[in-house]
Amino acid sequence: MTDAELAAHLAEAAGRILLAVRDSHIFEDPANKKALGKAGDATANQFLCHAIRTARPDDGLLSEEEKDDTARCSMSRVWIVDPVDGTREYGEQRSDWAVHVGLAIDGVAHTGAVALPGLDGGLVLRTDQASPLPAAAETPRFLVSRTRPAKEAVAVAEAMGGEL
Repeated sequence: MTDAELAAHLAEAAGRILLAVRDSHIFEDPANKKALGKAGDATANQFLCHAIRTARPDDGLLSEEEKDDTARCSMSRVWIVDPVDGTREYGEQRSDWAVHVGLAIDGVAHTGAVALPGLDGGLVLRTDQASPLPAAAETPRFLVSRTRPAKEAVAVAEAMGGEL
């Protein structure tokens, strides 16, 4: 399996696991709204880290959800994962969250995949199967945090006649 195939496979599989965790309804305690997000992060992280260490035992690993092992700094190949990008959105049972799996070689991004399992039918974007971009919209759109848009983003959007 190529690195790109592995990244896509792991991102998609972790997404399916996250959907199963969410659909279990075990973490629907109104007193602890963060429980589902924490459970999803922990479960997907455990799966991804174990799978990468099994499939590519000589590679380094950096995960947002795991204590950093600085031994990776001396390795040529380092996998980088974010098990749930959008933990809050995942915990709120929204669709706008993702699983990221990437590989850097000699400090340069090499390949990666982003699974968007919350979308209808799911979607996996991969570096080895890039799609052409659609034409740009006339009005620039800036993607920012819905709850914490940076003042700099607001200023740039206003200067360019764009929308957040």
